[in-house]
Amino acid sequence: MVKLVVRDKESIQEAVRRFRKLVERSGIKKEMRRREHYEKPSEIKRRARLRAERRARRTRLLAGA
Repeated sequence: MVKLVVRDKESIQEAVRRFRKLVERSGIKKEMRRREHYEKPSEIKRRARLRAERRARRTRLLAGA
């Protein structure tokens, strides 16, 4: 749960900006996108494997340089 206390003499635009930053940092936005549509377990595994392959490729490139 994200709570925002509006400060004295703070404009609405500034409060909304702070709220957006809080939501972004807390990971709520990412979680909402993830839960927006059902994802099959095979798709989850596939994405994880692709992430691991990219990570491995990146470390090989950095180690070789």
